[in-house]
Amino acid sequence: MKDVLLMAVDLGTSFIKVGVYNTDSECIAVEIEPVKDYRPSPGVFIQKGEELFASVLACIKKVTAVLGDKAKNIEAMAFTGQMSGFMGVDEHWNDITTWSCSLDSRYMPYAERQMAQLKDQFLGISGTNFPQMAPKYEWFKSEFPEESKKIAKYLMISGYVIGKLGNLPIEDAVIDRTFTQWTGLADVRKDKWSDEICDAIGLDQKYLPRIVNSNDICGYLSESSAQETGLKAGIPLVSGAGDKPAGCLGAAIVTPGDMIFEASSYGEISCCVEEYRPDFEERRLDVIPSAVPGEFFATHFVAGSGITLDWFMNTFVRHEGISTKEMFAEMEEKIAQIPPGCNGVMALGLLGGSSMPLDGVLRGLWMGYDWSHKKEHFYRALLESFTYDFSLAIRSIERLYPEYKLDTVRIIGGGAKSQVWPQMCADVQGKTYHVLNREDVAMWGAALLAGNAIGVFSDLKEMAKAHVKVRKEFRPDPEKKAVYAKYMDLYEKYMVELHDFFERLQAIQ
Repeated sequence: MKDVLLMAVDLGTSFIKVGVYNTDSECIAVEIEPVKDYRPSPGVFIQKGEELFASVLACIKKVTAVLGDKAKNIEAMAFTGQMSGFMGVDEHWNDITTWSCSLDSRYMPYAERQMAQLKDQFLGISGTNFPQMAPKYEWFKSEFPEESKKIAKYLMISGYVIGKLGNLPIEDAVIDRTFTQWTGLADVRKDKWSDEICDAIGLDQKYLPRIVNSNDICGYLSESSAQETGLKAGIPLVSGAGDKPAGCLGAAIVTPGDMIFEASSYGEISCCVEEYRPDFEERRLDVIPSAVPGEFFATHFVAGSGITLDWFMNTFVRHEGISTKEMFAEMEEKIAQIPPGCNGVMALGLLGGSSMPLDGVLRGLWMGYDWSHKKEHFYRALLESFTYDFSLAIRSIERLYPEYKLDTVRIIGGGAKSQVWPQMCADVQGKTYHVLNREDVAMWGAALLAGNAIGVFSDLKEMAKAHVKVRKEFRPDPEKKAVYAKYMDLYEKYMVELHDFFERLQAIQ
């Protein structure tokens, strides 16, 4: 068994990443390859399918070159990566629409119109407050009517890559269940396309791919793809899962009530649940189908939270001669000396607006500062604002799922390297935070699915739990929690009360 190797392909926005794992969960080779994008005007972000696929082939080839003879031991590959977007291809897998990820906002007028008409259906049936594929379908059909006639299937990026690698007939195109929520087109409880939503927007379901489980074998590596990559032909192509649910699997968030905080570019808090209960009251939660069939994640994300922190550091802290690591270490040391509440400074860190609940007019704001405050106060205030946002989401989870005892949270991503942020989260929420012993949870999650699909790993959950450990623990301070509670109450009110202010501000720009 130890000779068996498993390949994980991470289809990121900026890079393709390919890792190879043995059955002891060790990553023995990993390579990255950039993905070209085009930004011809504000709001436009596109990637060409053929260039994206070429990057996948090139990255796999890099890995096989490193492995040498060991490459012949790769017995399956699975996929993970970005979860929201849109792509239409013709019957020969030619890219008609280009890949339109979540950073491409040309479809927004159509999204706003669909949300006004179907927001309860999107949340209640498809599990999302902010659909991607549904409005992008209407946008492309309306704006590019002749091109849209060529489309045979609408896909996510993983389905496109699987189809190309396996040289599959277009009618065998697939989408993994974990990707279906953000399409806005699926009935996530039933793992099927929603008749009600598809009919409402005039989409014939023949254009949609077949929904599969995350551990399904969807095809086999073709001879041509094998020659391009240096792999052997016939390797099973396993559907895999989006980066969020794959990361949950790799971090062993596999039992209802398990909770994880991904402190990354798009920060996200997720709780494993047995059934989907829509958050109609506050609309702070989406649901993501789990890579484990029959389970879900109640989830909340702050769009661009990590990107906002990077922006702050690059704008206000970076100077000549300082590295990124030194910059963050310097700020970490300074904010550790500041008490809860930042000596009266509060922030709204929503530079891209609020996604959950949806409010596109909210923007960044600092308030309460005077001549005594320094840049570290403003940075810590951003961290506190994100923590309040995620804490309100946890409160919603506790309201909807009172049967779960949510007393611990696992933290992954760049924020897990901090000594301040996990402790802040623990103090605000009154929960214990656990830092894990591995950072590659999404890639390892995909490798787990590859191994499970071919019978190498018989029990997906038990294998996940066996290969992740708690490296560090942060326990809550009740006194600090009492202080933070007052600020979080203000934060919740500001999100409502400041809407009109920002709307008036944007109206005069």
